[in-house]
Amino acid sequence: MSDTSPDTPARPTTGGPPDPAASSPDPAADTATQVFHAHRELLFSIVYNMLGSIADTEDVVQETWLAWTGRHRAPGAAEIDHPRAYLVRIAVNRALAHQAAVSRRRETYVGPWLPEPLVGPLMDTPAPDEAADAAVRAESVSMALLVVLETLTPLERGVFVLHEVFGYAHTEIADILGRSPSAIRQLAHRAREHVHARRPRYEPAPQVRQQVTERFLAAALGGDLDALLRLLAPDVTLWGDSGGKGAGGPRPLHGRDKVARLLAAVGPHSGRGLHIAYRRVNGDPSALLFAGDTPYAVLVLDLTPDGDQVCGIYAVANPDKLVHVD
Repeated sequence: MSDTSPDTPARPTTGGPPDPAASSPDPAADTATQVFHAHRELLFSIVYNMLGSIADTEDVVQETWLAWTGRHRAPGAAEIDHPRAYLVRIAVNRALAHQAAVSRRRETYVGPWLPEPLVGPLMDTPAPDEAADAAVRAESVSMALLVVLETLTPLERGVFVLHEVFGYAHTEIADILGRSPSAIRQLAHRAREHVHARRPRYEPAPQVRQQVTERFLAAALGGDLDALLRLLAPDVTLWGDSGGKGAGGPRPLHGRDKVARLLAAVGPHSGRGLHIAYRRVNGDPSALLFAGDTPYAVLVLDLTPDGDQVCGIYAVANPDKLVHVD
């Protein structure tokens, strides 16, 4: 899938199992911890792509860890032949169980909802240390694709993520979800058709995406209406996710003229005093806006297939979704 990338942005690690290097009187417990740590980033990435929330993902990963250690501590427990498959099965099904609560929260969410951004360094920016950028080993999908995945059912999304993003065979997914391979193939077909109808397969070059982002910010923060009209596609959509706690409208705004006039009117005022840093957000070169040392917004642009115009603007300004941004 063109929206996948092996360069998942770094994320903070909160909670989770203890350091496997720490001393323990129980060799079996040490082994269980080491095995879990070896698969933790995979579990995080699968669950995040299913839920779009770092906090909910960390909860699921923690539950998976507790189930894993509980299984190892059970008296007379047989050895697990395929730990990776076992852990993925637990994590995926726990994520599906969390989906109902996540959906209920979104029903009362103020304004448009966007996934919580995963922020990391640009490709040509070296990570400060290996541990801080551990998630580069995982897979990610773009912000635009995550928004499309929100329109799938939880099962369709889980099957799409496992098959299209992580390459699991239908038979493997059937075992994970406890369903027949034919049912999984039907779910996969529906999900793929739905996604491809709304998200054509293309991926602008990273340098093009960054150049367009820089031009867009210059035009928006400078109030240059003519430049914005040239830069925006006719069917552009603006999503402003503030959760009622920051800058953002009550619903997505559609159409070049409306979006350009809004940005030209509010950009120079709302952007006063902000400084810009460029990072990778969900794998794509994007912009972070800071007020002093405090994150103000994350801006991700989606481009037309030729890369010349902006067809989607995703602005995450809810401070609760920016707590991991620095």
